[in-house]
Amino acid sequence: MKILVVGGTGGLGGHAAIHLAEQGHDVSIAARNPAPAGTAMADMPFLKGDYVAGDFTPDRLKGFDAIIFAAGNDPRHIPPSTDAQAHLNRANTEAVPAFMRAAREAGVKRVIQLGSFYPQAAPELEKNNFYIRSRRLACEGARAETRPGFDVISVNAPFMVGAVPGLSSMIFEPYVAWAEGKLPIPVYAPAGGTNFMSFRSLSQALEGALLRGEPGKAYLVGDENLSFADYFGLFFAAAGNAERPEARDESHPLLPDVAIPQGRGNWIRYEPDPAETALLGYARNDVANAVAEVVAQYGGANVPA
Repeated sequence: MKILVVGGTGGLGGHAAIHLAEQGHDVSIAARNPAPAGTAMADMPFLKGDYVAGDFTPDRLKGFDAIIFAAGNDPRHIPPSTDAQAHLNRANTEAVPAFMRAAREAGVKRVIQLGSFYPQAAPELEKNNFYIRSRRLACEGARAETRPGFDVISVNAPFMVGAVPGLSSMIFEPYVAWAEGKLPIPVYAPAGGTNFMSFRSLSQALEGALLRGEPGKAYLVGDENLSFADYFGLFFAAAGNAERPEARDESHPLLPDVAIPQGRGNWIRYEPDPAETALLGYARNDVANAVAEVVAQYGGANVPA
């Protein structure tokens, strides 16, 4: 199958692109900038463009059988001095369905949209969080473009952990440095917790949705419910550090309150549907393995004081 992975230079999209290529698919990647040298994605055909700007016209998407869309925006993508709500509305609510229409016009048969778990796992949070609302509207708007011969399926994922060989990470490199005792941050974690999932499990779920998913369906995927203290503790254990973070009702510099929409001290717990998990064919109980891979990749890195 000839597949385009939009957002294929990032962690989730890049991992999915590598996984799909390993399964024998003909994979190209699309993003605003090429993949970093030294990553497997750098050797894949590249289509430059910004979906928010409407760069992916039907003519540019012709010839692909399917698309993995792993390029939605979150608060990290908001440009400086830009109205956050307006940007997320444009990037998620408007531009994602517009991309699906272009793909349909191009003759693409199936698009898998990678979304966020919040609208399904904790819909009550939408009332006070326009980012979560934009994610729901993107998910619903994308799937509403389904027509006979053109399928859109959403795979909505929780907190993710994993590594792509050769790709740096602004999130996980500091986690590893902290677990190795290289950052002057006390050993604690915010109270509360959430569901976590590995890059590997998600890539498997995306492929499963591509091959077997029900048109117009939104799948809530996930793996393990962990406290933030237990999650950080996996990094300390993998780094060979005997200390374990304690839960505190304090903001954490590596996991600030803005990244915990349910509020510090609260949880988002759920179990993915067993039948859907079997249909999509993804691994469970893989979070500790993913953390070990992260520590192996980024361990020993030099971190500025």
